Amino acid sequence: MELSGKSARQLYEEIKLKPTRPRFGFGRKPALVNIDLQKSYTNVGEFVTAYETDPKQLDYVNELADLFRVNHLPVVWTFVGYMESGEDCGVWGTRSNTPDSLQNIKLGSRRSEFDDRLRIDSVRDIIINKRMASAFFETNLRSLMTWHGCDSVIVTGGSTSGCVRATVVDALSCGYRVTVPEECVADKHESPHFANLYDIAIKYGDVVPVAEVIAHLKQYKGA
Repeated sequence: MELSGKSARQLYEEIKLKPTRPRFGFGRKPALVNIDLQKSYTNVGEFVTAYETDPKQLDYVNELADLFRVNHLPVVWTFVGYMESGEDCGVWGTRSNTPDSLQNIKLGSRRSEFDDRLRIDSVRDIIINKRMASAFFETNLRSLMTWHGCDSVIVTGGSTSGCVRATVVDALSCGYRVTVPEECVADKHESPHFANLYDIAIKYGDVVPVAEVIAHLKQYKGA
């Protein structure tokens, strides 16, 4: 194991300045997958489980979603919300049982609601209630990707070290090219955030500035 006194942020900034791997690229036809941008995780000051990394994160996500719709590309929003019993959270929900615990994000509760700042098209957008970390696990996301003919995903949301990473790894495992706009993902703590951006960038996908993704979508010519 290579030892280092550098922080996760420093390690990430180094590979951002000098990448060690070539990019996968945007792909021919992307889907936008927005992970768990719900009040439990976005309403800082109301819920202890909430966090913010870039204060403009949701503005950027809205801009991406608008561009995807203009280009007739699928926009997906996931959220977690569980039965009253919490049993559909499975083993994942057995580590604690407090009002703030994961399995106690009940369907229909305020914690399960999407952030009010998001622009969600209730007619055209795809809403997925996922139970586990990855947006691909036991959901219809992969079949929707097939239906739309998508070969790539752009992933936003949170947390970087949890559901974003799990979705990125599963997307790559399913054969999709993955892009993560850096300003569009967030985490509770700095070190896991940057450690996972580092891992994604050198292993599983492309971590790029959101401006680059926006520029790509503005000149997108269709599949």
